[in-house]
Amino acid sequence: MLPTLALALALATDSARFPVVTSVNLEGESFTLPADFAGDRNVVFVAFLRQQQADVDTWVPFVKPLLARTPGTDYYEIPTIRRMVTPMRWMINRGMKGGIDDRAARERTITLYIDKEPFKRSLAITDERTIHVLLVDRTGRVLWRTTGAFDHAKGAELERALAADARTSHGGDASAPRFAP
Repeated sequence: MLPTLALALALATDSARFPVVTSVNLEGESFTLPADFAGDRNVVFVAFLRQQQADVDTWVPFVKPLLARTPGTDYYEIPTIRRMVTPMRWMINRGMKGGIDDRAARERTITLYIDKEPFKRSLAITDERTIHVLLVDRTGRVLWRTTGAFDHAKGAELERALAADARTSHGGDASAPRFAP
């Protein structure tokens, strides 16, 4: 990674917080994130465009075994779409659910229909043209981040971030910004 990009990502991680959002997964279960993330640490794939699913899919074969050997860690796919009326949300969710055969994958997919600008600002996301991969704790603290499809260097960075965070403890923090669906 270029030093300038590495510095920019490090600075963005220091100030970024996963905001409080409420939505449902593709199985209809309600979540208030980040508190309802299952893991103490969670790999979160934030995507803005349908075609970005291909980049998310490059990460899954790496993340599944990594999380299996990293207790207290889980992952989620968070498609992020502009706010829209309920019938449109229902149609989009139904279409996504129909395209995912794996129930566990549907349970990990929580689509956000929100005003994207405050959400992106909270997470220091400036570009919707790529996926954003975040390591987030239940308080919303972003512990690590990168963008784009998986490569081995990014995977190694994620492993180091998980190992480093495993050596620290976290207290609760209710300071995460809140955004309504």
